[in-house]
Amino acid sequence: MAEPAISHRLPSVEEYLKLEESATVRHEYVGGTIHAMVEATKRHNRISGNIYRRLADAASDGPCRVYMETVKLRTAADTVYYPNVMVACGSESEDPYMENDPCLAVEVISPGTETTDRREKLAAYKRMPNLEAYLIVAQDRKWIERHFRGEDGVWRRADLVDEGELPIPCLEMKLSLAEIYEGL
Repeated sequence: MAEPAISHRLPSVEEYLKLEESATVRHEYVGGTIHAMVEATKRHNRISGNIYRRLADAASDGPCRVYMETVKLRTAADTVYYPNVMVACGSESEDPYMENDPCLAVEVISPGTETTDRREKLAAYKRMPNLEAYLIVAQDRKWIERHFRGEDGVWRRADLVDEGELPIPCLEMKLSLAEIYEGL
């Protein structure tokens, strides 16, 4: 008698999205693999909240929307992330849980996410045609790695350490390190 075949089929993005609707833990989806999100520290949460608050205040009277941690971002047909903060100003997606076309994505790094945020997510975000900037924010020191698309369309990098301000595209504002790390 023949052994039954074992299926090694990866879940589709549609299956992932359906599972995520009832999940008690958030997961990201990359090429058929589902990754559980790591827990955030209070410091991580405070930094994300400071960034969100400043961006949401700047967006309050305009066409832009600011999201924090629970709205998914689809960067490709087979890739879905949960940025810590994101800003979108174009037409709104019909999906109530997902944004497809942001102008800014922000990730606050932790030891468990740093490599993914700096390599995989950076590459995915750079492929998004309307994304203007991606901020990688340290939580253990005052430091921002800013990746941004220049006027010529070429991606550039500028780091901000200890003090200063960085320009925020879409919202036409500046965000200071003092504001980001306020209360820490």
